[in-house]
Amino acid sequence: MKKDDIQIGQAYKLKVSGSIAEVRITSENRHGGWDGVNVATNRAVHIKSAQRIRSLVSRPAKRQVAKTLDEAQAANGVAKQVMTKAEYEAQAASEGGDVGPGAATATEATNEPKGKTKRATGEPRAKRPSGLDAAAAVLAEAGTPLNTKEMVERMLATGMWQTGGKTPSATIYAAIIREIAAKQDKSRFRKTERGKFELAK
Repeated sequence: MKKDDIQIGQAYKLKVSGSIAEVRITSENRHGGWDGVNVATNRAVHIKSAQRIRSLVSRPAKRQVAKTLDEAQAANGVAKQVMTKAEYEAQAASEGGDVGPGAATATEATNEPKGKTKRATGEPRAKRPSGLDAAAAVLAEAGTPLNTKEMVERMLATGMWQTGGKTPSATIYAAIIREIAAKQDKSRFRKTERGKFELAK
């Protein structure tokens, strides 16, 4: 056959390993000639010249024939292709088949969350008060000025606040000073004497 007569996607008869075989042309080879797939074995074939091709196969190729070189390589163990759930269902629907309960169960099982169970949507999350909120609550209960060390001891004892910090009293002190500086008259805290605070009236 002539080079111009060769069409990608068509099946042709040619001599392969001393015998005539049906080969589907999948693409042009960058080094010359064409790449194809042996219809009977699904093996990749390199056709170097048009002289090897005897004739066009008029009948449709078998349904199981690999249509691309990648599929032929996958059939020979060169590459593996994993089909997603959506692709599997689409293929089953196009073939008139059923996905099957076993397949559905397997794919659904993979979608289940692992480890921790998720919190139900809309379920309120328990919110702990911040260090400043807890400090304000402790001062309200005490009714007298306290230093930050006393505040932290009461906050931790009642479980109102939790921390893994090494200097929690210094943390609360700095936070109270920042609030006083930022909010001034609107701050919840007021400094009474060195290191002691009370709730602003």
